Amino acid sequence: MAVEKVNLMDLSIPAMKEFFVSLGEKPFRCEQLLRWIYQFGVTDFTQMSNLRKDLRAKLVEQCEVRAPEIVREQKSADGTIKWALRLDDDQVVETVLIPEEDRNTLCISTQVGCPVKCAFCRTGASGFNRNLKLSEIIGQVFCAATRVGFSHNEEHKPISNVVMMGMGEPLYNLKPVLDSVQILLSDFAFALSKRRVTISTAGVAPILEKIAGQVDVALALSLHAATDELRSKLVPLNDKYPLQEVLTAVRHYLQKSNANCGRVTIEYVLLQGVNDSLEDAHALCRLLSDLPCKINLIPFNEHECAAFKTPNGMRVERFFRILADKGFTVMRRTTRGADIAAACGQLAGQVKSLTVN
Repeated sequence: MAVEKVNLMDLSIPAMKEFFVSLGEKPFRCEQLLRWIYQFGVTDFTQMSNLRKDLRAKLVEQCEVRAPEIVREQKSADGTIKWALRLDDDQVVETVLIPEEDRNTLCISTQVGCPVKCAFCRTGASGFNRNLKLSEIIGQVFCAATRVGFSHNEEHKPISNVVMMGMGEPLYNLKPVLDSVQILLSDFAFALSKRRVTISTAGVAPILEKIAGQVDVALALSLHAATDELRSKLVPLNDKYPLQEVLTAVRHYLQKSNANCGRVTIEYVLLQGVNDSLEDAHALCRLLSDLPCKINLIPFNEHECAAFKTPNGMRVERFFRILADKGFTVMRRTTRGADIAAACGQLAGQVKSLTVN
C-alpha cells in the first residue's frame, strides 16, 4: 500500500521546520523550500538545486506540494479575473483577482460557503460545508501567482495585496487563516507588507479580542447597519455579538496594531430603501464618531439569491456627502467583475451544504 505523502502546503512555517528536523535536517531547510514554492513557483523537488541530492530524493519519496486545481477561469470586461478551484472532496471555492495600475489585489476564500448567512450575500445563501485547510487557503494565492507571476520574475506584476473577503468568515477558521497570514508575510515566501494583507470579519467579537496582539494585519469590519435592530436582520451574527461589543473588540485590536495606521476599514453595503436613508447616514455618523476608521460604501451587487436592489447614484452620493461632511474618510467602492459574478457578495462556488446549528 502506498504511503500518503505529506503536502508541504498544509504545514505552517513552525510545522515545516519541525518536519525537517524530524528528517535529521536543519530548520533553515524550511526557508529554502518556502522560497522555491512561493517565490519561484517550483513544486518539483528535483529542480531545487540548492538542496542536497539525498534530501531531494527523500522529499520526492515522502512529500508533495499540492494546491487546489483551477477548474474554471472567467475574465470580466473590466479586467477582473475569477477562478473556481476544486478541492479534494469536489467542493469548489472562488478566488478573485482585481488588477489595477499600481497593484494586483487577490480576494481569497477561507471556508466552503459561509455560516454567517448575511441576508444580502450570495455566499451565505449557498450554504456552508467546512473550513478550508491551510493548503486550500494559501493554495489560492499560489494558483493566482502561477497565472500572473511570482515575485522573482520582474517581467510580471505579482500579487501585491491579499484580502480575506471571499467565501467564509475568516475568524471562524482561525488557525489556518493565521498560518496563511504568516506565509503571506514571511520574507521567505510571499513577503507582503502587513498593511497589504487584510482580514475581513462580520464581527466575531471574542475571537477578535483573542487575536489582538497575536497578529498584525489590516482589519475590515462588515458593518452594513448602524443599529442593532437593523443589523440583526442583515447580519444574523449581530444577535450573538451586538454592535457595541464588536466595536469594543475592534478598538482593542487597533490599540495593538501597527498595520492599520490606527484605523479600521468599515465595509457598508448600501441596500435601496433598507439602510441608505438620511437617517441611516446620520445614525452611522453617531455610531462611529469615536472610532478611528475609513468607510467603504459598496452599492449592492444584485444577484438571484436576494431581492434587495442597488440604490441609484443620487442616493449613494447623498449618503456619501453626509459622512464626508462629518469629517469621515469615505470611499465609494467601484463595482468590479459584476458581469462574471465576481463582485462583493456574489461569490458562491459549489457548496455541498451541511446543516449548521
